Amino acid sequence: MQNRTYTADAEPGETATIAGWVHEIRDLGGIAFLIVRDATGKIQVKFEKDEMDDELVETGLDVNRESVVTVTGDVEEEERAPTGVEVVPSELEVVADAEPELPLDPSGKVDADLSTRLDNRTLDLRKEEVKAIFEIRAELLRSVRDQFRDLGCTEINTPKIVATGTEGGTELFPITYFGREAFMNQSPQLFKQLMVGSGLERVFEVGPIFRAEEHNTPRHLNEATSIDFESAFYDHEDAMDACEAVVKAAYEGVAENCQRELELLGYDDFGVPDGDFPRLSYEEAIERINATGELDEQLVWGDDLPTEGEKALGEDVGSHYFITDWPSEIKPFYIKDHDNDEQLSTGFDLMHPRMELVSGGQREHRYDHLVDGFEQQGLDPEQFDYYTKMFKYGMPPHAGWGLGGERLVMTMLGLDNIREAVLYPRDRQRLSP
Repeated sequence: MQNRTYTADAEPGETATIAGWVHEIRDLGGIAFLIVRDATGKIQVKFEKDEMDDELVETGLDVNRESVVTVTGDVEEEERAPTGVEVVPSELEVVADAEPELPLDPSGKVDADLSTRLDNRTLDLRKEEVKAIFEIRAELLRSVRDQFRDLGCTEINTPKIVATGTEGGTELFPITYFGREAFMNQSPQLFKQLMVGSGLERVFEVGPIFRAEEHNTPRHLNEATSIDFESAFYDHEDAMDACEAVVKAAYEGVAENCQRELELLGYDDFGVPDGDFPRLSYEEAIERINATGELDEQLVWGDDLPTEGEKALGEDVGSHYFITDWPSEIKPFYIKDHDNDEQLSTGFDLMHPRMELVSGGQREHRYDHLVDGFEQQGLDPEQFDYYTKMFKYGMPPHAGWGLGGERLVMTMLGLDNIREAVLYPRDRQRLSP
């Protein structure tokens, strides 16, 4: 729309055309106010009934909340107005009328449960606090991409429709692909590994992944955003360094560029992680969990860490931290074992005190060892021939990781449910909108 003025840019003494949504109507008798909201904030439109055209006043005061309007008029200084200025209208057009009964209240005066909000996400995002989450998410992803480029990475896009799953198993969504069975990809893992054997030595991807896990928790999704990294000639220690740099860059970008959004969400002092993230071995992690006394049964070598154990350890550490040197038997086939101990893998996880954010490690680049790993985990190497055969042609040592995008947003902002960090969540119950 030509000659449109955003509410944040309206200055006293000018004539402005404001376009936005009707946020609120206040009729005080001889005077009334229409609050119009756009992407930058809200502005007060003043109607002095005895001094204005009756049709203009009627149009302005009979409009339903959340209708789209354009208002043209003089901008005047008014210190009692929410933004210190108000518009005295000469023209008002109702561009798109809203129904009088709304499924939720975008002003936030009346709360709605999460299910109602997700059913009406477009209206939900008209609330400043909800919109702030997605402005922050966008800044987080921009900062992450910038950090990857500083690390010398090339951005790639890998297939989301595949013939075989990344790790096999039943966590796959099957689809029909021109009469053949195919699957939605669980991870870009195998493809990003192939890229580090090409001329693209260090790569990253930000994209969707699909997991048919029957979870119904506040921290699981069936379609999620994965932030992936892989580099040739990196070991697991190098990969952890890169992971730490990317996570810190995300926090720093949000702290620097999202002050208004953080204030809307109640962050007076947004904390950016400082210092190195502690690196605990798996053995040390289970010892510290056991020492908390929070579990009914003591953990032993080879156990996966239960949610309550992760929580207890997170409270004990109190910051982001890595768990390293996992048992080989509980890490995927493509994770390389330590050269001096085949029972110990180079796999690592990055943990927030609330939950796991990252899984990674050094990869097995030797063809024979890789095929052995498939067989040990009950997978048929022939089904992954497109992947394994490239390891016959000179695959360098390499390492990388995958970071859950929504989990990073969720933990950064202290959200109660991961669904608040994604526009249109997909879980066991929700396939629409």
